[in-house]
Amino acid sequence: MKHSQTPNLHRLRERAELLKNLRQFFDGRGFFEVQPPCLSSDCVIDPYIDPLRVSTSEFQLSADWEGEFFLQTSPEAAMKRMLAAGAPSIYSIGPVFRAGEQGEQHNLEFTMLEWYQVGADVEQGIQLLGALASSILNAKHFEVRPYRQLFRDACGLDPIDAPLQSVLEYARHIDASLADSLVEDRDGLLDLILSLVIQPNLGHECPTIVRDYPLSQAALAKPSTQDGQCAARFELFVSGVELANGYDELRDPDVLLDRFRACNDKRQKTGRRPLPLEIPLLEAMRSGLPQCAGVALGVDRLLTVQMGETEISSVMPFTILTA
Repeated sequence: MKHSQTPNLHRLRERAELLKNLRQFFDGRGFFEVQPPCLSSDCVIDPYIDPLRVSTSEFQLSADWEGEFFLQTSPEAAMKRMLAAGAPSIYSIGPVFRAGEQGEQHNLEFTMLEWYQVGADVEQGIQLLGALASSILNAKHFEVRPYRQLFRDACGLDPIDAPLQSVLEYARHIDASLADSLVEDRDGLLDLILSLVIQPNLGHECPTIVRDYPLSQAALAKPSTQDGQCAARFELFVSGVELANGYDELRDPDVLLDRFRACNDKRQKTGRRPLPLEIPLLEAMRSGLPQCAGVALGVDRLLTVQMGETEISSVMPFTILTA
């Protein structure tokens, strides 16, 4: 079906106001705005996120330069390379790309706000994210809730210690066919329960930050100092929508490489192509990444929630279907 390619100007003024307010928030706290590349040889490996690939032959720069570059799924790698080279606290607002993403809350290209607070730990990272959400959404306060406690309260099971069979049986009551496709994947089952049972109830009275995800879902976060089975990872939810993902950033390059290998294993098991392991980010981390807390936030989703809309297409001038 052909979609109208007329630009959607419905929320143009509000988008401009939001971008201005986001910049004022970080500029007022001494952050520098940076512009990471959209196209890079770097590629942070995630088991479920696919980057768009571009052959270097398309660059028309050198006959002997062979390989692939990636449209970035987030500016994380480039920004961490800046931090390793000595940059202070930084933020960026710009386009990112994720293959296969299109729907009510997704688009192949979207706008991401990402920041790194040098010297901050998980507690300071949570406080800054909460302050931002409260400021932008005019909320009087925000709340912080542990991941494990949410599952105990909502489902009556511990997401980490409960037997896998118990998690599977609970998930089957929600969506039997999907649960059976994830029969050996605890994290996949937990994501199913979180997204369909717990998440819809989060962040309605005030912005809610969920903290201390299972260590198996650490991504690029350090282990938690409060719970050895958890990671220093936190996420923001408002009106049942996930808006941001943050970490007390992992700084050990050897652990990062091990996690990348594990992610590639998961990618191959689900039919996805593996991604390069020896990337510039890894080399930069070997030179030393400073202590920092980092957060990535979807600007389009934030504007959608702020405006009381239900689909991000309502606040985007173009989607992949109309661009």
